[in-house]
Order: sequence, then C-alpha cells, then structure tokens
Amino acid sequence: MDPVKPCVKAPVQAGSSSCVLSRRFRAVLLLALAVLLLASFLHRDVQLLMPLFRGRAEEPPVTNIMFLKTHKTAGSTVLNILYRFVESHNLSAALPAGPRVHLGYPWLFLARYVEGVSRTGAGPLRRFNVMCNHLRFNLPEVQKVMPKDTFYFSILRNPVSQLESSFIYYKDFVPAFRHVESLDAFLATPRTHYKASAGLRNAYARNSMWFDFGFDHDAPAEESYVRGRLAEVERRFHLLLIAEHFDESMVLLRRRLRWRLDDVVAFRLNARSAGSVTRLAPKSRERAKRWCALDWRLYEHFNRSFWAQLHAELGPRQLRSEVELLRARRRELTVLCLQDSAPKNKTQITDRQLRPYQSGRANILGYNLRQDLDAAMLRTCQRMAMPEIQYMAHLYSLQFPEKPPKKIPFL
Repeated sequence: MDPVKPCVKAPVQAGSSSCVLSRRFRAVLLLALAVLLLASFLHRDVQLLMPLFRGRAEEPPVTNIMFLKTHKTAGSTVLNILYRFVESHNLSAALPAGPRVHLGYPWLFLARYVEGVSRTGAGPLRRFNVMCNHLRFNLPEVQKVMPKDTFYFSILRNPVSQLESSFIYYKDFVPAFRHVESLDAFLATPRTHYKASAGLRNAYARNSMWFDFGFDHDAPAEESYVRGRLAEVERRFHLLLIAEHFDESMVLLRRRLRWRLDDVVAFRLNARSAGSVTRLAPKSRERAKRWCALDWRLYEHFNRSFWAQLHAELGPRQLRSEVELLRARRRELTVLCLQDSAPKNKTQITDRQLRPYQSGRANILGYNLRQDLDAAMLRTCQRMAMPEIQYMAHLYSLQFPEKPPKKIPFL
C-alpha cells in the first residue's frame, strides 16, 4: 500500500486547490468534533446542536404550556419539571387563588379560580405562561387564561394500576372506598359501595382520568360516544404521555418543547413505598378494566398514539440513546444531590420543606439532600426534591409577594 503523501507547496495552478480544500476540511472536522465533545461534557443533547450544522439557528423553547394533571399518573413529577422551568425562565404560572391548592377540582375549571387573573377596570383577563395544577378540563375557560399558541399535553396510566393507587391514596376521602376493606372486595361488587348520589367525591372511584378531561365518568361506554370524546381529546391536546414509559415520554416531550436535557430530568415524586402497593388478583384486574371501561379505552387509544408518534420521530437506536442520556443524567444528579439514592419515609426526612403530604393508607416517600452542597447546587437540588404543595406555595410567594403566603397545614 502506498503511503499517504502530504501536501507540499508548489506553484498554484488554475483548477488545482486540493491541498487547500484538504486543510479546510480537516479544520472544519476538528471544530465539529470539539463542539460535540463540549456538548457531551455539558450534558446537552447533541441533537439540539444539529441545526447549527445545517446552517440555521435553533428555534426558541416553547414557553406557553397547559398540562392537564390527571390523578395518580406520575403527574407530580411532571409538575415539578414545569415548576422548575417556570422559575428558571422567570415565567408566570396560573396558580390557585387564595388559600386553595388546586384550580377548583372536582368542579369544572373556571378562570376565576386563578390568582391574579382579573385586572383592574374592564380590560381582558390576564394570561399566563404555564398552567399545571389539578383541574377538571373546561376548554373555553382555560382559553380565557392561556395564550392562543399554548401547547396542551397530559399523561395517562394503565387504569388498573391507577385505580389501585387511588384506592390507597383516597381511602378515607372517597365514599365508595371508605367502608370496604380492599380493592379486591370493592371490585367484586362495586355497585354495593359506589352510589351516584355521593356526587363528585366519588370521581376518584371510577374513570377518574376520563373525568379529569371534563367528561361524564358514569356514561355508558357506547362506541359512538367514546369515539367522539377521543376525537375531542385528539383535536385539543398535542401530546399524551404514558406513565409506564416515563423516560420515553420525557424524550418526546423535550423534543416537542425544544427544551434542554436538564429541563426534563427529574426525581420521582409523590411515590409510595412498596409496602403500600397492593397486588390485585387476576380476576380483580379484569373487573377493574370493565369498571373503568372509559379510562381503559382512553388509555389504549393514546398508548397506541404515543408509540406511533415516538417511532415516527425517532429510530430505535436513537430512542435508546436519548433515553440512556436522560437516565445517566438522573443518576449523576442523584449522586450530586441526595444523601443516598433511596427515597425516605416521612419520619426519616430531616428538612420539613421536603416532606410530602400523606394521604389515606399511602406511605408517600421523599428525599434527604447531601449536607456538603454549595449554594448553587443546593438550590438546584432543593427544587428537584421539593413536593408539589410546597413548590406551589413557593412560586405563589414569588409571583404575588403582596399577598399572604399559602399556608401548608401538614407542616
């Protein structure tokens, strides 16, 4: 094999510029490699830098966002992601008015449930960048508060697991659950315990995700009715995430919102201890699907839609790569932030501001932070570990310093 001959200086002839082009190519290649290495060092998704190599600037991140926070679907973790983005980008959030901690739930949302929405005089209502607290979806009223270019998304969970979580979490609140020992017993004869006369307080006991979207959770699951409501959701919501595939959901959400990797990295919040999770009998699982038939249709439809969108946008190799980037960054922040990687029960959490609200028979876990964090890292870690009620109260004080702060009774 002949050795590669280096370029040598020679009189330049017309049409002879191969040496110059070779040197320029090497310089461009080295610069590109340096940028990619720097991006990796900074934990930024390389995909975000690709527009620079295509000769155009990166589009700005999406900042007008409505997240319909369904119940017991990993929504608290998504809420934390959105709250952090609001705070770090100095955006406005549509927060519950006065002492409330949700936006009128379980009643249909009204614009007046938002703090600061009304202006003095007869002018239009104030609009906000982000809306993400619990509410029952009511599009005309939401549109009074959110800009026209708002990105709408939500999250769904397998209705069997979602109902099991609701039973444990709302055991002492929901009339249908209060006097029955187990979810297996409830599902054996649900009509014995579930009474429509109990009103909205029973919304957690049947088709609660369907209810959160503003629909009738007691409606018969007739085909024409179900298809019509699914079409409504498709028309309004740009994306529905799937809780069982949370990391893949964050990959797709980050792409749609054009956010940085660190914007969607999160610790799992409002999660229960393993001891407070019930394993349902196989018969009960089938009964739960029938009892929550509307939720099951909603979940099946948008689970298929989610994977179709994901595969249309990402090949298998790229998806695995982006999921691993997300998980690697989470592992790194776990080591940097947390005293140890395992979440703690309420008696073990030393910082009261990081103690999550406890409900029903659930043992809700939280985190202890490392003691050797500098000021900047402490701020980052505190925000990632902060439960939703405390974070909501924190944002409320930042956004409305002239108003009395939110009181958190359980602290």
